[in-house]
Amino acid sequence: MRYLPLHFDLQGRDVLVVGGGEIARRKIELLLRSGANITVVAPNISDSVASILQENIHALNAAVYDLGFLSGKCLVVAATDDVDVNKAVSKDAKSLGIPVNVVDSPELCTVTFPAIIDREPLVISVGSAGLAPVLTRFVRELIERTLPERISILAEYLGSRRAKLKNSFTDIESRRRRTEAFMESPGAEFAMSGQAEKADFHLFSDDISSAAGEVYLVGAGPGDPDLLTLRALQLMQKANIVLYDNLVSSRVLDRVRRDATLEFVGKRSGYKSTSQEDINELLVRLAQEGNRVLRLKGGDPFIFGRGGEEITALIEKNIPFQVVPGITAASGCAAYAGIPLTHRELSQSVRFVTGHPKNGQVDLAWKELSHANETVVFYMGLGGLAYICQQLVAHGRDAGTPVAIISKGTTPEQQVFKGTLETITGLAARTRVQTPTLIIVGEVVDFNRS
Repeated sequence: MRYLPLHFDLQGRDVLVVGGGEIARRKIELLLRSGANITVVAPNISDSVASILQENIHALNAAVYDLGFLSGKCLVVAATDDVDVNKAVSKDAKSLGIPVNVVDSPELCTVTFPAIIDREPLVISVGSAGLAPVLTRFVRELIERTLPERISILAEYLGSRRAKLKNSFTDIESRRRRTEAFMESPGAEFAMSGQAEKADFHLFSDDISSAAGEVYLVGAGPGDPDLLTLRALQLMQKANIVLYDNLVSSRVLDRVRRDATLEFVGKRSGYKSTSQEDINELLVRLAQEGNRVLRLKGGDPFIFGRGGEEITALIEKNIPFQVVPGITAASGCAAYAGIPLTHRELSQSVRFVTGHPKNGQVDLAWKELSHANETVVFYMGLGGLAYICQQLVAHGRDAGTPVAIISKGTTPEQQVFKGTLETITGLAARTRVQTPTLIIVGEVVDFNRS
């Protein structure tokens, strides 16, 4: 490791920036965030740099750099397009023992500017010794995607409890173990959501192990793991037990933490199914045992996902839970198939309905679903397809209305079959469409037809 990462307190301290152009401006903006007193020296100072510094009451010097400008400075940044000037600044600063950064010239630097993730008071830096700035930005973006925005609240909470922790646990090792246990408990989530009293229970309780666990009710989306929300990914790495449905793809399950216990509780045709009542009881029992339980459901948990029944059971037993919405199949599958669910000239509204047959029939308000300017999306409708088409036509929908069946939507195996209310049933039978499927009825199916 050539560079030792340090966090430099520049609040109220004097910093010199040599250069007055665009590159200098970017460094100045970063330095201003740290509270530094900035002096800029350059023969030509751009309007943007002048404006920034005048607003913040800092010193401007439209002059050629010389050694005298280094007096009293704790940091120097050279950001000019003149190689000789940059070398002179570097040499002078090194001779005086002043840390120096020369933009895009790591060989002239004693310090470099890392890529920064700012969740004040938590600050994370990523560096490459100045050799690969694009790579450091890429890594920073990867971290940004998984780091909760509210982690700053957690940092402030822990800081506010630091003195009490020292008084409650006199040795460093016991404080460390207690804080680590807290971070793995629901207490961290309580802290980030502003529930300090509940967080305190997990941080200071004499019997923290007896605290109930937590349930994460998370929408897994329609299949493509890239459609998972950031919050979903965070909780998928936190849970130690995962209960998942049949519609959760294997590629999504690959994003779950490696040592988590996976338990299938979905429903598959021709296989023994887990009843909803049993799932509810399992969620409660596992949480009461202190587990962090991920209830992973295809699509969105509150759109034909029976998530409401599950949180009702949790509320009755006073089990803490979080709900994370997912991209529902209608949105994801339609987008991947290039079908807009609404279109100003073709459809002014959209309905999501379940097409799952009961006793061989689908009991819906068919008259209301038969408006020509409305898109209707049927979930789980393949088994009742013939009946659906028959009823829509019988209640006034034109038999020539376009229909799309999307099979295994958003996955590499996605297929889209298009027909009409009159032809789609035969097409589905001939092609042996594979589940899971989504059925879209409406003029939007052929909106881009030439």
